[in-house]
Amino acid sequence: MQQDQTSETPATTDPPREVLEWTAFADASRSLASTVLASGFQPDVVIAIARGGLLLAGAISYALGTKNCGSINVEFYSGIDERLPEPVLSGPMLDAPALAGLRVLLVDDVSDSGHTLALVVGILKESAGEVRTATLYTKPRTVHVPDFTWRETDDWIVFPWSALPPVTATPLTAVVDA
Repeated sequence: MQQDQTSETPATTDPPREVLEWTAFADASRSLASTVLASGFQPDVVIAIARGGLLLAGAISYALGTKNCGSINVEFYSGIDERLPEPVLSGPMLDAPALAGLRVLLVDDVSDSGHTLALVVGILKESAGEVRTATLYTKPRTVHVPDFTWRETDDWIVFPWSALPPVTATPLTAVVDA
């Protein structure tokens, strides 16, 4: 009797995923910084859109030798492929008037819908001399195509900093017994 070698895989509703590992992130951030530099743009300040853009902005600012950094907090995602109706600024607020006349590189992890980048670019352009944007990833449907991007994908991206759930308190006895 011959056994059936095929099996049905249960249908999933999870979107396709691209997993970015830490070493690839390091290479991608340096590559992105090289692209910014090759364009002739030398920012006076690198601004991260928190939280997703924080690590990338730090890596790019080091790679470019730009010591002035800042961040702006924007909430938009509430889960995997789940968003609020509109991006929402949250405190503490960026001192945008302090950017008067400066060349700003605004950094985020991904330009998915593009609404977050568009919102923050609008705010920064009120004060900054020039604003350019950089992301690791750009989605084809974005309303704001960044000036600099490392890769385009339509997949859900699993970043190394958000791949695991938040840590929880470990009982002291577990630490001592280890």
